[in-house]
Amino acid sequence: MNRKPADGPLVSAQDRSGEAFSATRLSILIPAFNEELGIGDTLRELQEAVPEAEIIVIDDGSTDGTAEVVRQFPGVNLMTHGRNRGYGASLKTGARRCRRQYLAWYDADGQHRPVDLIAVARLAQEKQQDMVIGVRGAGSAKQMDRTVGRPLIYAVARLISREPIYDLNSGLRCFRRSMLMPYLHLLPDGFSASTTSTLLMLKLGRRVGYSPIIVKARVGKSTVKLFRDGMRTLQLIVRIVVLFEAFPVFTALGMFLLVPGVIYGFAVAMVRGQGFPTLAGIAVIAGLLTFFMGIIADQVVELRKERFHNVDFDDLPGSPQD
Repeated sequence: MNRKPADGPLVSAQDRSGEAFSATRLSILIPAFNEELGIGDTLRELQEAVPEAEIIVIDDGSTDGTAEVVRQFPGVNLMTHGRNRGYGASLKTGARRCRRQYLAWYDADGQHRPVDLIAVARLAQEKQQDMVIGVRGAGSAKQMDRTVGRPLIYAVARLISREPIYDLNSGLRCFRRSMLMPYLHLLPDGFSASTTSTLLMLKLGRRVGYSPIIVKARVGKSTVKLFRDGMRTLQLIVRIVVLFEAFPVFTALGMFLLVPGVIYGFAVAMVRGQGFPTLAGIAVIAGLLTFFMGIIADQVVELRKERFHNVDFDDLPGSPQD
């Protein structure tokens, strides 16, 4: 059961554990691509705020001095990609390496505050949430190059999830590792990993919480490509729908072809007395094929969802390589 407070987004009203927050159970994953200017301050703030946490920086093929800056911080684990593979690919590399029960995503560009990270991780641990998203609120820095098309993406996402989504692609979030790892392969390699993870958790019926945060202006230049990443996000939203609601989607498409085809075919046959028209027959056959394709797709989806059903990822060591 969730409730909406007067001054913030959704928070869970159920507390099953009562356990206190502990940074010793937290891994922080920081993807970094040419973040030489901001990552030093980011790591310094984190080590001061949560010295017990495991911090993993994934240098995603940077061509500047990002890796050299990270090496100046003892205790920070550095992983490197030989080439730029993408934001999501970096997060997957870090998730397979981390050893803690909870893992958090954190940006390298100085946008996030450690106090907000602690709040997000605390809610995940104390309320036993499977995922907690940091919701960017009043006072957060705005990036106008990312606002075009956002209303459409949010509308589609809410239609898919059938739930209110307070921040679809926030870069600050915390997961229970055992809940994310079975579906890690479904996350894309690009910036849409945040959007995809949000929809995945909602469609799977996981316990999702929200915590208000304030985002600062980033240090350095954004690597988001507006049109390219926006289109990929929309494609991935459709992919998630098909993955988790294959039968309803294919049934709707099948009925869209079948019903008009039957009505048109019988109407023409009765009025003109020339038999069932070819066009109507094609529409009926296409509708039936689409419907039965939905049945097959639904069974395939169920098999994929059951693949890791009995695996406890809290007890598995991470892999140092992606």
